[in-house]
Amino acid sequence: MDDPSTSVLAVEKIPLSDDSVNGYIALATINRPNKLNALNTEVMDSLKRFCSWVEDNDQIRCVIITGAKPLPAEEGKRPKPNAFVAGADISEFVGMDSKATKVKFSDNAVEALWSLTKPTIAMVDGFALGGGCEVACSCDIRIASQRSKFGTPEINLGLIPGYGATQRLAKLIGYGKTLEMIMTGEMISAIEAHKIGLVNHVCSEEELQQFTMDLAQKIASKSVFTLATAKRTIKAALNNTLDEGIAIEAEEFANLFDSKDKEEGVRAFMERDKAKWQDK
Repeated sequence: MDDPSTSVLAVEKIPLSDDSVNGYIALATINRPNKLNALNTEVMDSLKRFCSWVEDNDQIRCVIITGAKPLPAEEGKRPKPNAFVAGADISEFVGMDSKATKVKFSDNAVEALWSLTKPTIAMVDGFALGGGCEVACSCDIRIASQRSKFGTPEINLGLIPGYGATQRLAKLIGYGKTLEMIMTGEMISAIEAHKIGLVNHVCSEEELQQFTMDLAQKIASKSVFTLATAKRTIKAALNNTLDEGIAIEAEEFANLFDSKDKEEGVRAFMERDKAKWQDK
């Protein structure tokens, strides 16, 4: 698949600024601005295919997920607000029973994004609610504009989050804050999200894209092999005891000493040269 773009997911390959490293940053924009980029079946299928494309494409070294900007307002109507993803498309919930829901929510795009071995960044400008908050939480790093808002309002529909927020939010912000967000359904500001650890950085709207791109370029310039090892090892902390995690780290650390990139990194350091990493 050369171009994973669809009508609801625009994908752009951005070359690396570091000429010594081959590859691209994949910028994926969820493109339903008339629906505040809400997640429907078409979006989720497109995201799943995108994740498969990323995993299989050795040229992709980092991923950025964002939402389309609002369209110009029609005459006499108020402009729509900015949104990363304003949630799931609730119209698809009408008449669904538990059997259909289990099919729809199993093997889903949010888990596909979470399972990527390559670094992922959520670039959030506006509402990240419900499924949108869960898409952001499934990324490794979250960067938000000052006007962004986060929330899990599913409680107002008689539901709880279904794309992993009860688990990933608890790991990110703790038990108490997760319960408060999910049980009240209220939104929090980007500043509050940063304060509690949900967001890594908060920028002005004007600075958001450049800040995100600079961070992605910095990450993408590192060894793909070592980045995948780091991500895998850090994730082990979520599912293991401290002692088990330290043992996993020791094993992964030792294994890197057999890698070409370790030799190249040490050589470059000793010779005050720039490392030339493997492409995969």
